[in-house]
Amino acid sequence: MSQTAAIWLVILAALVAANLPFLNHRVALVGPVASPRKGLLIRLVELVVLYFLVGGFAMLLERRAGQNAPQGWEFYAITGTLFLTLAFPGFVYRYLLRRHS
Repeated sequence: MSQTAAIWLVILAALVAANLPFLNHRVALVGPVASPRKGLLIRLVELVVLYFLVGGFAMLLERRAGQNAPQGWEFYAITGTLFLTLAFPGFVYRYLLRRHS
C-alpha cells in the first residue's frame, strides 16, 4: 500500500470512528442498547476510546511503512482537535437537528 493510500485510509477511518458514537444507540458500539438513551458523557468516552483505536491503527500503518516517528504533546493536541472536528456532523445530527414528525 502506498503512503498516500495509507494516509487517506486513516483519515477515512477517523471520519467514520468520530461519528459512530453519535449514530449508534448501543454502549461501546456492540453492547446492549442504552435505555432510555445514551447520554453525552458516554458518547464522549466512546469518542476518546475510538480516538486511541484509530491512533493505534495509524501507528500500525506507519510501522509497516518504516520507523515510527516520536511524537510530542503537540501532535496529540492537534490530532485530538481534528478528531473532534470530524465528529461535528454526528454531533449536529444527534443533538442539533430538529425532526418535525
